[in-house]
Amino acid sequence: MKSLKERIVELKKEKNVVILAHYYQENDIQDIADYVGDSLGLSQEATKVDADIILFAGVHFMAETAKILNPSKKVILPDLKAGCSLAESCPPDLFRKFLDQHPDHTVITYVNCSAEIKAMTDIVCTSANAVKIVESIPKDVPIIFAPDKNLGKYIMSKTGRDMLLWDGSCVVHEAFSLEKLIEVHKKHPDAQIIAHPESETHILQTASYIGSTSGMINYVKTNPHNKFIVATEFGILHKMQQEVPDKILIPAPAKEDNTCACSECGYMKMNTLQKVYDCLLNETPEVTVPEDIIRKALVPIERMLELSK
Repeated sequence: MKSLKERIVELKKEKNVVILAHYYQENDIQDIADYVGDSLGLSQEATKVDADIILFAGVHFMAETAKILNPSKKVILPDLKAGCSLAESCPPDLFRKFLDQHPDHTVITYVNCSAEIKAMTDIVCTSANAVKIVESIPKDVPIIFAPDKNLGKYIMSKTGRDMLLWDGSCVVHEAFSLEKLIEVHKKHPDAQIIAHPESETHILQTASYIGSTSGMINYVKTNPHNKFIVATEFGILHKMQQEVPDKILIPAPAKEDNTCACSECGYMKMNTLQKVYDCLLNETPEVTVPEDIIRKALVPIERMLELSK
């Protein structure tokens, strides 16, 4: 009897489906994906798709972005309930009121937000290009940055720009314990700490390198150091370890004890290999975005992609 992975590969070819997966997906899903990447890489890859169907193994806002970039293609997501705490921290009705209270600001939103929020935006960014995007705005133009306050604070420290921040955050990247991190570092004093900029400032202050998921992978590949403590969602360690099989990678500890003593995104882990197969087989659940939202949201996404070339 064929394995679930083998059946997925067969179905994928039969239906002309491309599978895009985020680094935070479970290992088995990353292994059968056509492309694994971070938000910027996935957005860029979504513009090159020539398949009939895009199966997005990630969370809802990512599948929405793929749909915005490919309005004529069917986009499916293994579990429609795979949301994002950061995206949910920025409800469209409240954000609209916030914008109305602060007119004449250029609005930059992190890609981790809903299509409706993107439709209210001047330019979208990811953690990989956020500093570059902010620096592209003239210094005399006031900026609203949403929804991630931690990423916003980090960008402000890097650029010297004063931005008006929306009060949102990612529960996964706020789950790291500084106390436990110090304990782990005492056990591994020769390890470098690397962190995602969605993490809180006190975690970032301990890091030798701060960057996006793809940036962190590139850093461990090119850095001569042999041991790293990695402060981002645990799923990244799968691809990272494949890239540096001889290096030691240690997940940064979370405040709460859980199955892996690390920080995992429950939303990302809602997608399973079985759900990927069912999704392929039935071509559902499908992710749809209203045409007017697609039209408006496409503009800031395309601006980001143009600046990221």
